[in-house]
Amino acid sequence: MKMDVTLAQKAISLALNGKWEEAVKANLKILSLTPTDVDSLNRLARCYSELGQIGKARKTTQKVLDLDPLNSIAQKCLEKWLVIKNGNRQKIAVTSPESFLEEPGKTKIASLTDLGDSCALASVDSGDEARLLPHAHRVSVTTPDGRYLGRLHDDLAARLRKLLKTGRKYQVLIKSIDPKKEVGVFIREVEPGSKQDLGPSFPTEKIEYIAFTSPELVHKDKKLMEFQEEATEDEA
Repeated sequence: MKMDVTLAQKAISLALNGKWEEAVKANLKILSLTPTDVDSLNRLARCYSELGQIGKARKTTQKVLDLDPLNSIAQKCLEKWLVIKNGNRQKIAVTSPESFLEEPGKTKIASLTDLGDSCALASVDSGDEARLLPHAHRVSVTTPDGRYLGRLHDDLAARLRKLLKTGRKYQVLIKSIDPKKEVGVFIREVEPGSKQDLGPSFPTEKIEYIAFTSPELVHKDKKLMEFQEEATEDEA
């Protein structure tokens, strides 16, 4: 039986609005009609993970891989969910695409260094909210419940430590995540703080251009200068 496209659109809309329990019912209804629909199975697994039902998420993802062993979404999700336990998936507010709009001076995309353990990293996805945790010589990024994800590079951390002391506040979202390689975060200033003389949170980077003359042109200029000097001497 052919899948109901309208029902699939409804399932997607429910997920985008964070209505995970209703999205579960919508995807289950689709699967009652087309049990081998891998897109619906992937959506259902995501719903289970958002509800903290990691066991069900793993089981559903394994069904996808039984049907389509090369399904990259299922492979990635299963790898992540194998290292976390039921209930460990943090529940988050749904992040709209507009949250990632860049604003000069007020937003910054940064990569984390010294990443946290695989269990902590597996508990977050792109769009999840995170927090800045300043220390004496660094700024860590954690989940809302305090699990360490990584830290900002020293130059950015040094500036943010100073700005945080003035009362400036920031929203932090997970921009991209690859637990084995890199985690990117999107930082936005949401409150200006008391000292505006410190300038924007993230000054625009200046590019310095250095004049360059190719060796061939230098050689030609040198020959021209020698010729002009000889001509001047002859005239004299």
